[in-house]
Amino acid sequence: MGNFSGLLIFLLTLHSVNSLKCYVCSSTPSNEHCNRNAEECRAPHDTCMTTVDILGEAKAIVKQCSSLKTCAGAAGSASLDANGNGNEVTCCSSQLCNISSATTIQLCTWLLSLPLCLLTLIVKQDG
Repeated sequence: MGNFSGLLIFLLTLHSVNSLKCYVCSSTPSNEHCNRNAEECRAPHDTCMTTVDILGEAKAIVKQCSSLKTCAGAAGSASLDANGNGNEVTCCSSQLCNISSATTIQLCTWLLSLPLCLLTLIVKQDG
C-alpha cells in the first residue's frame, strides 16, 4: 500500500503545480490560426472553452480559458439549425485540449479514464 500512497501524493502534487494551458484566439476563421497562441489559465478558470459560430460557409472560432460552470452553461444553450447554422461549444480540462473541436471530446474522455485505469492496476497489484 506504500507504493500506492506515494504515487497518489505525487499525482496530486503534479496536478497542483501544473496550471491549465489552453489555446486562445478571438473570432478566427480557421482552427489552424487559432492554435498559434496558448495561454496559462488563472483561477477561477479551470476549463478550455471553444465556441464555433457558423453561418453558411463562414466560421468564427473563439478559444479561451473559462470556468467549468460558464462553459457548461454555454454548451447547454448552443445549437445548430437544420442548415448547420448556429454555434457549437465544447469544454475540456486537460493541457491544450482545445486543439480541435472534433477531437476534444474523445481526447478528454481518454485522458480522464487513464488515471482511473492506472489506479485500478495499482490497487489490484497491492491486493
